[in-house]
Amino acid sequence: MRRTAPLILGAGPAGCAAAIALAREGAAPILLDRDADVRDCLCGGFLSWRTVDQLRALGVNPEVLGARRVDRLALLAHGAEAVVPLPSPAWSLSRRALDSALRQRAQALGATLAVDTARGLDGTTVLGQRQRWSGDGLFLATGKHDLRGHPRPRQTNDPALGLRLRLPSTPAREALLSGRIELHLFRGGYAGMVLQEDGSANLCLALRKSVLAACGGHPVQLFKQLTARSPALSERLGVEWRDHPIESIGAVPYGLIAEQTEPGLFHLGDQAAVIPSLAGEGISIALASGEMAARHWLAGGSATAPAYQRALARKARGPMRAAGLARAFAESPLGARAGVAMAQRVPPVLHWLMDASRIHPDAPLAQAPAAP
Repeated sequence: MRRTAPLILGAGPAGCAAAIALAREGAAPILLDRDADVRDCLCGGFLSWRTVDQLRALGVNPEVLGARRVDRLALLAHGAEAVVPLPSPAWSLSRRALDSALRQRAQALGATLAVDTARGLDGTTVLGQRQRWSGDGLFLATGKHDLRGHPRPRQTNDPALGLRLRLPSTPAREALLSGRIELHLFRGGYAGMVLQEDGSANLCLALRKSVLAACGGHPVQLFKQLTARSPALSERLGVEWRDHPIESIGAVPYGLIAEQTEPGLFHLGDQAAVIPSLAGEGISIALASGEMAARHWLAGGSATAPAYQRALARKARGPMRAAGLARAFAESPLGARAGVAMAQRVPPVLHWLMDASRIHPDAPLAQAPAAP
């Protein structure tokens, strides 16, 4: 007997990966999202070599989309700098370009995109602003945003916050950032900076809530303090950064892994495992979780959700621990200095940490179906 189409809430990388895998097998999923047009999300502009392999297997090629090649990692902390070649080339691409391509791929294979704002859940039924939405199983892929009534557990009284600043292309930034991704480390947080396909510079900060609170809760004051303490960051931001909006997202539960779920409810992406952003593997886990959830659904229907969630948690624990260790070092002045010194003197140690925080292609979590 033919199943009812599954429902996917959230048309980002995780939701689209699930939709692509399901549609390839004729499941005709419904992709439900609040936006008809793709927004440029706060984070996720860096694509590791593992992520690029997964995207290509799903039928999306970042190079064709204009992604910029990244082959070096620069660590900058307290006046010191270390530059280390990446184990394999990575790429930088805006989320608007990436998510648009994934949506198009899913729809081309038979997924349906529907637009509505979710107000909550009734079991596995989505209570939308326009109507109620249901299907044979719900794939929850709302990213870092929690659905009303379904918050993820808060693990600390000093949670992480995310800030993003997008700066226009300039010759100076091109010269400083071409071919590399930078991590600027400071007490209580870090800032990642990379050029995107249009030459603009994407600066994303992950920091403890207490760091922003010490600046009166004002992001502009925080940026003033950071640039005053870091000539390198000041050089990259220039003087015009004040003319551009600072976007934010609150209470990001880094380290969270969803261990359990109820039958019919598949947690994907950041609703399943929130890896610290300095690992650069958030998109990889999102894609892998969507594809893995789809495989379970195709094998046994919506009742397989608990088995999927346990399997995903098991596969994500190792990379999550490695990324958590890296984050702890990055947020500590002593740890940051030690990390930069180690990268300068023993680059293979940093390569080991990069590898440990990534999903290996021979692991079930990262296997994606071959592109047609």
